[in-house]
Amino acid sequence: TPDLRHVWVNSPPVRLMGSQGCGALWPLACFYGGVKKWRRRSTLCSLCVLQSQQKCIVIFALVCCFAVLVALIFSAVDIWGEDEDGITEENCESSCRAVLVENIPDDVPFGDNSTSHLPLSQGLYSLLDQALRVVEIVSPLWLLNSSDYESSFQPAARQVTNRTKAPDRYVVAELISLGTKYAEVHYLNMTALTKGHLHSSFWVVDNKHFYIGSASMDWRSLATRKELGIVVYNCSCLALDLHKVFSLYWGLQYKDFIPTFWSKRLFALFNGDQPLELTLNSTKAQAYVSASPDAFSPKDRSSDLEAISKVIQDAQRFIYISIMDYLPLFGMNSNRYWSRIDGFIREALLLRKIRVRLLISCWEKTHPLTFNFIWSLRSLCMEQANCSLEAKFFRPRVLRDGNVQGINHNRFMVTDRAIYLGNLDWVGNEFSHNAGAGLVISQPDVDDDRNSTVVDQLRMAFERDWFSGHTHSLQANKIPISTFKTDGEIDPSNKL
Repeated sequence: TPDLRHVWVNSPPVRLMGSQGCGALWPLACFYGGVKKWRRRSTLCSLCVLQSQQKCIVIFALVCCFAVLVALIFSAVDIWGEDEDGITEENCESSCRAVLVENIPDDVPFGDNSTSHLPLSQGLYSLLDQALRVVEIVSPLWLLNSSDYESSFQPAARQVTNRTKAPDRYVVAELISLGTKYAEVHYLNMTALTKGHLHSSFWVVDNKHFYIGSASMDWRSLATRKELGIVVYNCSCLALDLHKVFSLYWGLQYKDFIPTFWSKRLFALFNGDQPLELTLNSTKAQAYVSASPDAFSPKDRSSDLEAISKVIQDAQRFIYISIMDYLPLFGMNSNRYWSRIDGFIREALLLRKIRVRLLISCWEKTHPLTFNFIWSLRSLCMEQANCSLEAKFFRPRVLRDGNVQGINHNRFMVTDRAIYLGNLDWVGNEFSHNAGAGLVISQPDVDDDRNSTVVDQLRMAFERDWFSGHTHSLQANKIPISTFKTDGEIDPSNKL
């Protein structure tokens, strides 16, 4: 037994597998080692193939992303073409002249000594006289021909290229005639784009002069409605910015979707945070163009709601508002409260003690809840010191034949520091679905009466309307639904 133990202990160890091969006693171990080596090599090869495939996929994805990025960059490249006449943000004019324009119907007289402005028709004629190359017009409709009112705008427009933008629902004979003879006419299908309407109303002439206001290319805006707007001359900086809004509309013809990305050519030049510094009627001022809805606002463009809120928040003493419809609901047929503008006014009344005056049109489509909301605003100032909200309603004149003269179609706001002129009524869906544009001008007070600012001129126009015999205050326990019945007949029992 000791001998056997000695032999066992001193015998060399048995190797199952090694670099020198297999022992003769263990053939199965050698086979197992070979299989294991093969599997290890096979696994390594599989990993290499998998990693190569993953690298190929990553490289392919990066190439695709790079191609898309290049396409987006080139789609946004700003190449100034001939349609800009070489006018850029760097060389545009900012020493401008502005004139308020109005249409006052003959049957809505004011006193002989009352404030008056250039007639709207003369202001538009002057723009046509200034035109050398192109007149760009955006209008909700085009109805200048009437048996009661013959317009000469169309013959005057023949002398220059006329580019007209109109909503698709108003494809009338006049536009068809213009399109075949005198003008390029594009139509905007707002129903497909935003389920709204085109309410924008402005002109741009040679990217140097422009008009913006409440009047559309409707004979009633030049005859029977009370309208207000502004004509600005030799102001290519602002005109170019408004031209960008026109170009956006122009490019949407025949489209039923809103592009995800806008060309850099359509980006705003100025906004509420970075307004244009200009000289307006020999007085320093700031100005910018706003637009609605948000879907039609490319980079850097202030929305109309942002412009309105900024003008209200910057006011220090008073806020005067003249608007056709004021209704803090999402729409005329909606039961949802819309607080945006109503909240701005409440904040100005209660927290900053700003005096507010609301002048609202009273006509056959005035929503009955308008009066309830006005009473709600007035109730905020009950037993509140230095809180003042006044509201009046501008009632048009009803002729013997039942026709209405002098509906107040104004859409503007003036404060002690700025003005806002827009195209939209102050109802929720107007800003979310309808297309409109606005102009904000801020000017300091000027002591020289011979050179009153645009802010002062618009304030005097508001006060003329406010103190005229055409306005009526909202009386306690008396909520007028309208001057008219819903079918348009005069309601003698309803007295405002």
